[in-house]
Amino acid sequence: MADATPSITHRGGCHCGAVRWTFRAPQTLTAVACDCSIDRLRAGPFVIVPQGTFELVKGSKEALTEYRFNTEKAMHLFCSRCGVTSFYRPRSNPDCVSVLAPAIDPGTVASVSVSEFKGSDWEASFAAGGAPKPCGGGG
Repeated sequence: MADATPSITHRGGCHCGAVRWTFRAPQTLTAVACDCSIDRLRAGPFVIVPQGTFELVKGSKEALTEYRFNTEKAMHLFCSRCGVTSFYRPRSNPDCVSVLAPAIDPGTVASVSVSEFKGSDWEASFAAGGAPKPCGGGG
């Protein structure tokens, strides 16, 4: 059954404003707190959204720096000016975009529920069906 919750446009971006994006999802979001090596340092849960709902509205290739590690499947992007990773392409959902929940502008999010993902043991967690799910369906 399709999610009957209406989607709205959320906006967000990096600290300095050089990178800005929008995505469509319900006002109530589901975020993932991952304990992998990079997410532990980033210290913020992320919301996974289907690629088709995400739009990069400001930030060219010059504004973004890419970082890949380990399997090199996840594409971590950060602002080359302020260093904030406000979104990235996740390994778990390659047809989606992960946006850092604290990077979403205030005013459109009613609530955020957070689920845990044991990214420190990624393969076992993923195989056990613990893969993070996209918010708002699809993916």
